[in-house]
Amino acid sequence: MSSQTSWTMRALDKVERVGNKLPDPAIIFLFCLVVVWVLSAILSNFTFSAIDPRTAETVVVNNLLTGDSMADFLSRMVTIFTGFAPLGVVLVAMLGVGVAEHSGFISAGLKRMLDSTPKALLTPMVVLVAIVSHTATDAGYVLVIPLAGVIFYAMGRHPLAGIAAAFAGVSGGFCANFIPSAIDPLLQSFTQSAAQIIDPVMQINPLNNWFFNSASTLLVVSVGWYLTDKVIEPRLKDVEVDGDPADIPKFDELNAKQKRALKVASLTMLGGLIALVAVLYPDSSPFRATTGELTSFTAPIMQSIVPIIFLLFLLPGVVFGFMSGTFKSSKDIIDTMTKAMQGMSYYIVMAFFCSLFIDAFGNSNLGALLAIEGAEVLKTLALPSMVTIVGIIFLTAFVNLFVGSSSAKWALLGPIFVPMLMQLNISPDLTQAAYRVGDSSSNIITPLMPYFPLVVVYCQRYVKSTGIGTLLSLMLPYSISLLLLWSLFLLAYWGLGMPLGIQSSYVYPAG
Repeated sequence: MSSQTSWTMRALDKVERVGNKLPDPAIIFLFCLVVVWVLSAILSNFTFSAIDPRTAETVVVNNLLTGDSMADFLSRMVTIFTGFAPLGVVLVAMLGVGVAEHSGFISAGLKRMLDSTPKALLTPMVVLVAIVSHTATDAGYVLVIPLAGVIFYAMGRHPLAGIAAAFAGVSGGFCANFIPSAIDPLLQSFTQSAAQIIDPVMQINPLNNWFFNSASTLLVVSVGWYLTDKVIEPRLKDVEVDGDPADIPKFDELNAKQKRALKVASLTMLGGLIALVAVLYPDSSPFRATTGELTSFTAPIMQSIVPIIFLLFLLPGVVFGFMSGTFKSSKDIIDTMTKAMQGMSYYIVMAFFCSLFIDAFGNSNLGALLAIEGAEVLKTLALPSMVTIVGIIFLTAFVNLFVGSSSAKWALLGPIFVPMLMQLNISPDLTQAAYRVGDSSSNIITPLMPYFPLVVVYCQRYVKSTGIGTLLSLMLPYSISLLLLWSLFLLAYWGLGMPLGIQSSYVYPAG
């Protein structure tokens, strides 16, 4: 092992040791909640000059420790928790996936898939599938990441390496996808509004970053492949898989009955997909938005992704269960759902404290103040265009550690960055691409991201001692590599005059 590799391993070991000394994630969220309360009370006494671009008014930090604020917080505590979006996404999807998993359908399908997947290509395929899962919004977190652990374990590889690779693809490569998704028109809407501050007639195409995003897929897959096989998995070679054997899928040979059940269950899933396409295809489909679009966030289909996942796994899971003999009665179906929810109990506890922190942080306006002040500092430096682009990437990555929502951050930063750079002849398309690079590459190293604790739970299924530090040490190489290489890739892409996507109505000169 080279001295450089040894230094890298020692640094990651240090990150893991320090990180695992941190309190439980639920306690961290509780501590952060208290910190937000205290900071809001202190900073509410100061007047800030930062202008919130969403309201065109001065940012005011709200004191959350007043009697009225605490009364409001306590009266909304239940609804804050039950309205926490990731909670519903995870639990509903896991009900269906749990039936498919515990009936044996998923493990049987994986056995078949493993027979035709070369071991050498397993890692890039996992990362690629994880990237494509963005099209189904948050499906990757509840479906692809845990399945990657199962697949790696079945192939005799370390399951935590599979989980890390999938997490890097789902979250670290969030803006890399050759399939358009709902996030494209969402970000475009903020970019267009910001651009029209300078050019009122300017129109931004929802696919203004599509070419760059598609090319970025190759970068993310390559980085994920190399790091997983050359850095992450070698580091895990001495980490024992000590999870409960009952919770770790077993991959025995399929008998004739199971093979027949798998075939019928797979046809059931395929039939469901065909029926879905048939329903979506007509222009008059009730699942389309009023404008006829399928990828718009207002389209019913985009609001139905999680229920569709639930049904697409529930139905074939039930078919497989009864045909294979795993299920004897309807009670067995409910029992598998109950078992799936038992596995989510730890996440539910963490989600409770996480939802309270995120609500308080948003209501305090501390996140808005942090983002706007940081952007203003970057603006006053008046750096060269390329340096400014890199600055936007790194500032976005930093803000992402505190404000997780991609659209919320762009609603704050877009109206500052886009007009500012338009005056430097830098197109809104490039500014948005820089934002997406910074936002994606840092997703996987912030424990305050709602799905980060869920990934810790996935890891604990195989290695009981997994903590925040363990996952941070696994994901840090991906994050740093993506941040640096993706930034250089964007600069090179722009410098060569390559189109970022379908151009806006006003064309700015290339780098």
